[in-house]
Amino acid sequence: MSVEDFVATVPPDKQPTYFEALLPLLVLTLLVGGSVALFGLDAMNGPLQVGMLLSAMTASIIVLRKGHSWEAVSEASRRGVASVVSAIFILLAVGGLIGSWNMSGTIPTLVYYGLAVINPNWFYVASLIVCAAISLGIGSSWTTVGTVGVGLMGLAWLAGVSPAITAGAVVAGAYTGDKLSPLSETTILAAQLTNNDLYTHLRYQALVSAPAFLIAAIGLLVLGFVGAPPTAGQDLIYSELGALDQLFWITPINLLPLLLLIVLSVRKVPASLALMISSLFAGVLACFTQPHAVLAMASEPAGSTLASYIAGVWQVIATGFEANTGIEPVDDLVSRGGMASMLLTIWLIIAALAFGSILDEFGFLSKLVTPLLTRAKHTGSLIATSICTAIGLNIVTADQYVAVVLPTRLFRVEFQTRGLSSLNLSRAVSNGGIVTAPLVPWNSCGAYMAAVLGVPTLAYLPYAIFNYASPLLDMLYGFTGFRIAKISAEEAAQVAASSPPEA
Repeated sequence: MSVEDFVATVPPDKQPTYFEALLPLLVLTLLVGGSVALFGLDAMNGPLQVGMLLSAMTASIIVLRKGHSWEAVSEASRRGVASVVSAIFILLAVGGLIGSWNMSGTIPTLVYYGLAVINPNWFYVASLIVCAAISLGIGSSWTTVGTVGVGLMGLAWLAGVSPAITAGAVVAGAYTGDKLSPLSETTILAAQLTNNDLYTHLRYQALVSAPAFLIAAIGLLVLGFVGAPPTAGQDLIYSELGALDQLFWITPINLLPLLLLIVLSVRKVPASLALMISSLFAGVLACFTQPHAVLAMASEPAGSTLASYIAGVWQVIATGFEANTGIEPVDDLVSRGGMASMLLTIWLIIAALAFGSILDEFGFLSKLVTPLLTRAKHTGSLIATSICTAIGLNIVTADQYVAVVLPTRLFRVEFQTRGLSSLNLSRAVSNGGIVTAPLVPWNSCGAYMAAVLGVPTLAYLPYAIFNYASPLLDMLYGFTGFRIAKISAEEAAQVAASSPPEA
């Protein structure tokens, strides 16, 4: 997607004043804070969505007062929502996949084998490493979290370790791999926008990502040893294993849908298509390996006709799998999924993107961001401003692509005219725009992680150590001058002469 998709030229007489540009953000802050104060972590079940839409209405009223038409406002909102249609398809596909993977025994098998060998002291750091390895291999944080991450969360619930810390470790690991994978679309985007060779960009990223990952691993290791002990005793774990073994035929065959998804991801099959193929394959596999579970989901569970099996698979993809073993942790683990389970998350993403696109296209953001550029006098402050701008855009526009593209456009020439390589900018927008996206509850990434892992964004945020260690380390590098790539004075002069700063 091009830069022009995110930045629109607004006539001077229709640009908002500083107060008008700031007012929707103040309204958003008030409504988000109010919804969390009134409803706690349940705010994402509707109140937060209402707050986002009311903030969008506030911005719309200002836009109308500046002389823009309602049709222009509607079109801006449409473009904002259209930019995440692929993410919506992925969300729906993951919902169907979780349901069918539960019914086929894929997730229960992962949990069963994991419970048999689990060591709670090492569990958090192991979750970090496993997710980082998978994400690095397939280049997708979302796919990693929606598959292996779900299995690790099941282990956490049944073993009695902290779901919030586990979710933080899963998110941190998934984004470590995503950020360093040559297959990641966001990593490729950051390199392309700054005209850098992909592998040079990755090597420069690793200078921050490697120590940030090490910090996360040490932190999670400490939490595993000094944190609260597991609430599930060995007897309960044995009973959970027995319940899983009775409900499903536990066999390595059940892991074939996971293997298929990894193969499709490595071959760069579009994420939503790969997820749906794996979901349907799991449904078909379940008809042979878990026929009782499929028939239980059918409208006529006593039947064994082809129509009954089709109905069972169809139903589980739509509304998720349900089980009743009498052991609450086991029932909570497998009674999940279905496309319907993602509708609240999609509502939140649509509301947030409608708000963010209005602020973007009608000059609110450029009004607020441009003065920051003029105040960034030194290398450290320029890098910090770039990172903070990307983080702010994640919060305001709710989309990581905007948080990568806009700062690149705004700061690209400034970096080079100051003699700084664009590698510094690509690293800054990655650390500010990509890895902080899952830390914002209404950002499409944060909403996705919370919906899939079953843990609110604000609950796992303190434990996603890599995701905030990365931007902090990058800022530290900027202020100390450590690992800052520079260009020659001649190159800087050429950039200044050929590319005037963009407003």
